[in-house]
Amino acid sequence: MDNTQKLIELFKEFPGIGPRQAKRFVYFLLNRNPAYANDLSKLISEVRGTVHSCDTCFRFFANGTSKSCPVCRDSSRDKKTLMIVSHDVDFENIEKTKFYNGYYFILGGTVPILEKNPEKRIRQKDLLDLVEKRTKDNLSEIIIALNYNPEGENTLTYLSEILKPLAEKNKIKISTLGRGLSTGTELEYSDSDTIKNALKNRQ
Repeated sequence: MDNTQKLIELFKEFPGIGPRQAKRFVYFLLNRNPAYANDLSKLISEVRGTVHSCDTCFRFFANGTSKSCPVCRDSSRDKKTLMIVSHDVDFENIEKTKFYNGYYFILGGTVPILEKNPEKRIRQKDLLDLVEKRTKDNLSEIIIALNYNPEGENTLTYLSEILKPLAEKNKIKISTLGRGLSTGTELEYSDSDTIKNALKNRQ
């Protein structure tokens, strides 16, 4: 396998990118001047070196001195609510609405239907540890904000089951996004008004 094909294979690993698009990316790079490719590779290396994962919510943030992201360090936010989302991009979309003011947890993925080892697909232990910790700050609601598709629904069911003992013990309400999101919707592509309505009508 030559380097061109290796690069195509790497691009195919990007979310939503198929063989045809991956090949277009490679030929796009080949047609640009060498400085463009050099700048791109340099930035990729620098991002890996300067962006870190928050030790509390696990989202990526650019800060070389703190282990926690600005949101988790913000004491003015609502300590009684914790929102669970699949990926960083979902966090960003919800933050843009300026409607939700609680804290977050990034699952790092979802649980596929018929998955035999769901705990290996998401940050299950870290989530349970955080919920236990947040109970000391009077956590009263956990909002599960996932894509409204079969995999998201399966993950919702799984999370509800593993969180149930802690929720019942500490009288924490587990809610989900309400009407406003149609079937098949992904948070990443939802506009701010749609997300606001889904949060307002959470169940």
